[in-house]
Amino acid sequence: MNKDSIKINELLDLSETEYSFLFKGLTYPFEVLPLIKQKFDECVRSLNSYEYNRIKDGVFVHKSVTVLKSVYLGRNIIIGKDVDLRNAAFLRENVIIGDNCVVGNSCELKNVLMFNKAKAPHFNYLGDTVMGYNSHIGAGVKISNLKLDESTVVLKIGDELIDTKLRKFGAIVGDNAQVGCNAVLNPGTILGKDVLVYPLTSVRGVIDKKSICKSAELIVERK
Repeated sequence: MNKDSIKINELLDLSETEYSFLFKGLTYPFEVLPLIKQKFDECVRSLNSYEYNRIKDGVFVHKSVTVLKSVYLGRNIIIGKDVDLRNAAFLRENVIIGDNCVVGNSCELKNVLMFNKAKAPHFNYLGDTVMGYNSHIGAGVKISNLKLDESTVVLKIGDELIDTKLRKFGAIVGDNAQVGCNAVLNPGTILGKDVLVYPLTSVRGVIDKKSICKSAELIVERK
């Protein structure tokens, strides 16, 4: 495994987001995280105005979506077609949700891009994170976005180091990856496509595609 394994096209199918233009000129998917806020107005301009309701300043919701009274929508929010937005979801700021996604009860999202069919259905925290196409995190999964010493996140891949220059960076969850209940993804976690993470696991670093992470010490090939 080397730095090429965490390039955008190795982790994410850009045809499964309406906002693929955010990745133009980028090499690694974590580079998109600051752009969710910086290019939010460009994302809004790409919307079909006949299909979206402007709920309030900076909040745009597809007409197919029901917003319950218990749902909190902060600022810079886009919610796509046929999203299942459940009770007490808390979308703080800078959140872009693709089509057919699930944001479940009591989930908190901040600076997040969800590709189509991504699912965070129960009691989840997602901070500074990209969830790929058809990825899924189980009940109680937390994606931590800030190191305890608040230093920038440095990725280690074999003998190579990549300084992301990001103080806040949760996870990149690759297409079709699945994370079991009550797992924790520590700052700077990258899950490749089709990765499985066992419940209650604390994950750090890069997990290569088509792997099963049974614990921090035991990662095997998925057959």
